[in-house]
Amino acid sequence: MKLPEAKAQFIQAWGLLGAQWGVNRTMAQIHALLLIAPEPMSAEEIMEALDISRGNANMNVRELMNWGIVEKVLVPGERKEFFIAEKDIWKAGTAIARERKKRELDPILKVLLQLNKVEGDQKDKHVKAFRETMQNIQKFAHQTDAALNAFIKSEEHWFYSTLLKVIR
Repeated sequence: MKLPEAKAQFIQAWGLLGAQWGVNRTMAQIHALLLIAPEPMSAEEIMEALDISRGNANMNVRELMNWGIVEKVLVPGERKEFFIAEKDIWKAGTAIARERKKRELDPILKVLLQLNKVEGDQKDKHVKAFRETMQNIQKFAHQTDAALNAFIKSEEHWFYSTLLKVIR
């Protein structure tokens, strides 16, 4: 397989993967394009490579910047904005996990906490079934939250443990 074909296949596959995770397909494709780009790319280059509109490119690049996995860089002598993806896949993965947790898991944890306080007769089978289900979902969500927090902080712990080894 030639490089252009491999790049196109990777961009398409990353876009499909993003869509399955609930991320905008174009946003994931832009991320893939920037991941494999050897140099920062302008919005125009992104638009041309993916055959998308300026508005679509700008909106998705801004969202990737909000997620912390793409940043704007200055290219000397250029007036255009250029963008580059975080190349360290571990950092990108933890940033994605952090953002998805904030957008998806944290809100449902708040809702589940409120739903656990449903009023009703403890002996009523409907109230009992509802409460048990909410408690089970909440338990699962809290375990997921703890696992995600450990994953997100793992990079932090790696940095500090490495720093301590260097200092010793």
